[in-house]
Amino acid sequence: MEKIIQTIANELQIKNTQVENTIKLIDEGNTIPFIARYRKEVTGGLSDETLRNLNERLTYLRNLETRKEEIRKSIEEQGKMTEELGIAIENAITLAEVEDIYRPYKQKKKTRATVAKAKGLEPLSIIIYAQEEKEDINRIAEKYIDEEKEVNSVEEAIAGALDIIAENISDDARYRKKIKGYCYREGYIVTKASKEDEQTNYEMYYDYKEKINQIPSHRILAINRGEKEEAIKVKIEKPEDKIISYIERDIIKGKTQFEEMLKTTILDAFKRLIEPSIEREIRSDLTEKADDKAIKVFGKNAKQLLLGAPIKGKTVMGFDPAYRTGCKIAVIDETGKVLDTETVYPTAPQNDVQGAKEKLIKLIKKDEIDMIAIGNGTASRESEMFVADMIKEVDREVHYAIVSEAGASVYSASKLATEEYPDINVSIRGAISIARRLQDPLAELVKIDPKAIGVGQYQHDVNQKTLNESLTGVVEDAVNKVGVDVNIATPSLLSYVSGVNSGIAKNIVKYRDENGKFKNRKQLLKVPKLGNVAYEQCSGFLRISDGDNALDITAVHPDNYEQTEKLLNKAGFDKEDLRNKDKLQELKEKLKYINIKETAKELEIGEMTLQDIIDELTKPGRDPREEMPKPILRSDVLKLEDLTEGMVLTGTVRNVIDFGAFIDIGVKHDGLVHISEMSNSYIKNPSDVVSVGDIVKVKVIKIDKDRQKVGLSMKLN
Repeated sequence: MEKIIQTIANELQIKNTQVENTIKLIDEGNTIPFIARYRKEVTGGLSDETLRNLNERLTYLRNLETRKEEIRKSIEEQGKMTEELGIAIENAITLAEVEDIYRPYKQKKKTRATVAKAKGLEPLSIIIYAQEEKEDINRIAEKYIDEEKEVNSVEEAIAGALDIIAENISDDARYRKKIKGYCYREGYIVTKASKEDEQTNYEMYYDYKEKINQIPSHRILAINRGEKEEAIKVKIEKPEDKIISYIERDIIKGKTQFEEMLKTTILDAFKRLIEPSIEREIRSDLTEKADDKAIKVFGKNAKQLLLGAPIKGKTVMGFDPAYRTGCKIAVIDETGKVLDTETVYPTAPQNDVQGAKEKLIKLIKKDEIDMIAIGNGTASRESEMFVADMIKEVDREVHYAIVSEAGASVYSASKLATEEYPDINVSIRGAISIARRLQDPLAELVKIDPKAIGVGQYQHDVNQKTLNESLTGVVEDAVNKVGVDVNIATPSLLSYVSGVNSGIAKNIVKYRDENGKFKNRKQLLKVPKLGNVAYEQCSGFLRISDGDNALDITAVHPDNYEQTEKLLNKAGFDKEDLRNKDKLQELKEKLKYINIKETAKELEIGEMTLQDIIDELTKPGRDPREEMPKPILRSDVLKLEDLTEGMVLTGTVRNVIDFGAFIDIGVKHDGLVHISEMSNSYIKNPSDVVSVGDIVKVKVIKIDKDRQKVGLSMKLN
């Protein structure tokens, strides 16, 4: 265990004690959000991201130790364990390295070498490999001719012995490690077209070559997809001469009768046995690293989208654009309750612009609509032009925003949507989802499979199990960072709260429906299946806005209520003052001058915990998303034809990928800011500069009207 602790500490550049304490908390069943928020003293203030990386590495390294133990046991049972082998297993740092060491001791299927061994040719292979025998090898081989064992000639005996040597060379972990090193340093990924005259999305890879140690992850995933779709063929070009020369120098002992046959055997071992498996391993390693990078990018984008600023206290019209089947409309009030639904046909083929205007203006007046959320899918820009034109005729201030509708159709047809809106048509549910995404992105997006929210790159190509685990963690961190109002939250939202599973989430809602609103956090303990352990994990993240205890609206954990009240009394206040705006302002001023070190000691509480409590008391019930960029609200439309090179626009970052970012500037298709156009100085990663949801100023640098593409730059000077 000490070795695992040391390894993780070195990799994450944190102290051994931080790793040790965190592992203990994880093993006790604490969730990552709970540890990140309420056990800062124990972990030394590690962030949720660092904690998840630590947990991921802990799982991998524990699996590695388990596998090492299995391999040691297997080799010992075969009676082949040596001190040197034991050290090699102990020092291996990856599962692949351990498997390479174990390779010679694995139970093999029928191979040319196992057949030769069954024929009794292993002693002959040892003689040839030793290269010490002066007697003619043909003479020696004659002794191994045995018709019963189907060794009918000297040539067959020598060929079988050489098959054994070839497999031994292939199984040697030293050679495999060295060959991989050569390939990573000097090898190339080479791609060719499967059918040269066929047009596909992979034409840049029809005759392509790039060094293995320089190829970026997005190109690896693009090449993998092109190969899967049979558009291209892929191989790894290796420094073969160097590899063969290295093995020959290690094995061949000079000019003997064995030299040529061993050279031929080394080449056979490389071509037939080593090269195909090394190529598979390198491709697998590259894919794994590319997957990891893509999953991290996807997770970061998803978190930004989930933490998008909510638009509170507004009545919103959800507008789900379409052509033939009509645009679906849903009006929801500030609490998310559906007020009205409608279907209009302002787009082709009906083009009933006037009829649609009349219906929607009537709804805007009746429901006092403040905003229109337009989905960004099919017919979005035509719908936007219609809406921009329509709101000019309304005698109240109405703005619109373009909202990502990724996953809305998946949600509409889901079991969850059916439970939420049993009497509403599937097609209208998408419009409700679009409206709610503008009001509260987090509460709505948790209902959708994170893969479907449209902010990734190659998310359907990467390892799906790893992606799902990563995205679940991302959603948990986002939900717990914001906190959840237990009296209005849906089961979907509650199920992501620390310590709450889907069963407990349903029980919370059922208890609420049967007994009315929760009045205090302690009441959560009456919910079936929500015991003391779950309560400790979840209570700080569940908010009660108008309950018995003013502290229940904050992220202060109930375990710290006593110290919090002492702190308030020390400052001359009471917890009820948190509900009084004037008193709250006075409290903020007083808390600025609290001596953290002395007060923490006095209250017998950690300094980091005390600082968190003070932060909560200065902004009780605050929503951290309020600090995020608000959606761009528009009242007029922009067409591709309106754009000119050099024009400076304001846009919203919709997606961040390895090679740049896509920006919604209000025309039909998002424009691309390539990584080279993000800054005047060198940047390694676009996500160092922008995040999903950011509002940025961009300059139009290229317009391709035929392909409906716009090139943008963030270098405005």
